[in-house]
Amino acid sequence: MTEISNRPSAAEIQLGKVWTSARNLFGLLMTGVTGLFAVIAVIPLAAIVINVASQGLLRINLDLFTKLPPPPGLGGGGLGNAIVGTLIVLAVAMAISVPIGVLGAVWLSEFGRGSKIAYWVRFSANVLSGVPAIIAGLFSYTIVVMTMGTFSAFAGGVALAVVMLPIVMRTTEEGLVLVPEEVRLAALGLGATRFETVSRVVLPAALPSIATAVTLAVARAGGEAAPLLFTALNNNFWSTDLFRPISTLSVQVYFFAIIPYKPQQELAWAGALVLLSIILLVSIVSRLLTRKKRY
Repeated sequence: MTEISNRPSAAEIQLGKVWTSARNLFGLLMTGVTGLFAVIAVIPLAAIVINVASQGLLRINLDLFTKLPPPPGLGGGGLGNAIVGTLIVLAVAMAISVPIGVLGAVWLSEFGRGSKIAYWVRFSANVLSGVPAIIAGLFSYTIVVMTMGTFSAFAGGVALAVVMLPIVMRTTEEGLVLVPEEVRLAALGLGATRFETVSRVVLPAALPSIATAVTLAVARAGGEAAPLLFTALNNNFWSTDLFRPISTLSVQVYFFAIIPYKPQQELAWAGALVLLSIILLVSIVSRLLTRKKRY
């Protein structure tokens, strides 16, 4: 009879040596370390969301979206005018920064690659991305407010557009560069013009990156209060006029957070939660619109 041996085969012994080798143990250790730091990186975001939600949900009701802010010390009221004003100012900023940023990125990636002009444009965008937002507010104050003679939603949109522009341009350019060069050559080989190649092949392939650029820019600009203090100022009443002072969530949250009255502080938390939700909603919608268009 043939005896069945329980001893491991040579292949199993060799496999065990491989898994217990110093190199593989080090790889497993580093995988665990990177995973740990990835979790640590998410903790601040989770803490902010939980903290803002726990404080802001107490004042989330219909009045928050439909009523005006109450006088100092009094309860009730809402932030309806600030919510509308935030959407208007962000819409103006996007209308200015997104076309300029995307078209500028297209030129840098497709037509000006390697030129000295492209180098200086890229360098200027990098410098502008590091400029404090309050400087953008002073710029808009000088160019728009002093020229028009009044604070306005348009001036606030211009200030936020300056903040958003370098983010849109640089992020979009990175997405365009990632489109393989073979795709461009294939389109040209099929008889497409340079314009058709860029508009019908390259831009659709980079659409997720463009959506990411817009989302990042909105997230950066949406929470800025300093540039709006110099441009849009504030308004305690309903206003949709682009050329008049307008209320925004970031400015209203700032004012209410420093007021020593609990009702206003509660509204400040609620406003912060609404602002966070707007940014999250923009991110989700952009992902949904581009999820089937990845290259």
